[in-house]
Amino acid sequence: MIRKTRSNISQNEQLLFEMSSPGKLGYQLPDLDVPAVDAGEALGAENVRDEVADFPEVSEVETLRHFSRLSTWNYGIDLGMFPLGSCTMKYNPRINEAVAKIDGLAWAHPYQPESLSQGVMEIIAALECSLAEIFGMDAVTLQPAAGAHGEFTGIMLVRSYLEAQGNARKTVLVPDSAHGTNPATAAMAGYQIRNIQSNSQGMVDVGALEALMDDSVAALMITNPNTVGVFEENIAQICAVMHAKGAQVYMDGANMNALVGIARPGDFGVDVMHSNLHKTFSTPHGGGGPGAGAVAVRSHLEPFLPKPRVRKNADGAWTWDYNRPQSIGHVKAFYGNFGVIVRALAYILAHGGVGLKNATLDALLNANYIRKILEPYYQIAYPAPSMHECVFSDSRQAAKGVKTGDIAKRLIDYGFHPYTVSFPMIVHGALMIEPTETEPLQELDLFCDALISISKEIDENPELVLKAPHLSRTPRVDEVQAARKPVVRWQKPQG
Repeated sequence: MIRKTRSNISQNEQLLFEMSSPGKLGYQLPDLDVPAVDAGEALGAENVRDEVADFPEVSEVETLRHFSRLSTWNYGIDLGMFPLGSCTMKYNPRINEAVAKIDGLAWAHPYQPESLSQGVMEIIAALECSLAEIFGMDAVTLQPAAGAHGEFTGIMLVRSYLEAQGNARKTVLVPDSAHGTNPATAAMAGYQIRNIQSNSQGMVDVGALEALMDDSVAALMITNPNTVGVFEENIAQICAVMHAKGAQVYMDGANMNALVGIARPGDFGVDVMHSNLHKTFSTPHGGGGPGAGAVAVRSHLEPFLPKPRVRKNADGAWTWDYNRPQSIGHVKAFYGNFGVIVRALAYILAHGGVGLKNATLDALLNANYIRKILEPYYQIAYPAPSMHECVFSDSRQAAKGVKTGDIAKRLIDYGFHPYTVSFPMIVHGALMIEPTETEPLQELDLFCDALISISKEIDENPELVLKAPHLSRTPRVDEVQAARKPVVRWQKPQG
């Protein structure tokens, strides 16, 4: 029985181009009460055209209804859960949006003089200070634009630090459970990559790490919790192994929403890390942005942080400090994505220390609740305790010809956005599920009921799942043709 959704009328909708009729307008303006100016004279006749070819001509009500009907086809966080693992697609409190829209913040311009930017600079300094405490690190920069940009900044800091000691070294170690951008980041920074295999618990094999360590290794790029949702229990030992050889430890903090208020990477021995503020600290995430990739470092890397740095003058006024001779320079034209910075600070201040910890505990509880309910029906990838997400394999269902992609498509019929499919790649046929801290018990139960129902459908009638989705506006598409021959623009019918 499908509990979350029911059959409903879904209106067909034409494109605005197809609704167009010559002469229709979506606005009414009074006659000019001043002399008209010929646009050709003002702009130059060569810059003016009489009409836009094939531009749709529709009325206001047609436009309004068109976009209202289209909006009902969408699935968003305001409608239900996004169980995408790794992406942390959570509901973000509207108060953070309201704060970011305050005129003095929303309209702040990067070319404003310092005298008119004191409040903006104080917000930046306050967030850097808060994040340093949360991460257990000594300094933070908010200049990087997002996660992968923060990774690149972190590894460039490591490279500059080692160069200052006379040897940038040649190699970066990357576990197979790290985020997929980590090897690319290391390569862009000029390093060779060596892969480290996970052990049976889904963690870094310390013995394999020790075997790879030599004086050519610059750093380890470790994700913790990693992409299979497991906490690296030997993280302190791993850091000690790296430091014994003079190497640095970079931690991908994209999954910090599993640690905030409970554990601090700096206390493990991590030297540099980034955190996706748009994931852990509240900003709508997805569609490529917006984002912010805060980078935190221990004191020995602080001189190399991107410039400028915000600091106070002797008179107590905020200023930008460009006098940083060891800095790696700018990594972004201006200082960070300010809208995300405002939202992150609002989120932290609204929660406080206890609230942040409770949000983390809720994320862990939700993931383990789903794991416990679904384990009788789906194969868990690793036996180690789950953190913020749980990762299953489709091995039981694949034995009957149904794979993770088929299950995800059937989940659409139950009113849910699919989970992350076939990632991480070290888990064959992965079902990666991250409920986040914002989902209530009722939604989790509906989601689990849906996946249990699908598991039973596979046992009784696998064809039902193999041909899903059945209730969506668009039926199952030919994914190969969609990728190879996409139709990306509308063309006016001929004749």
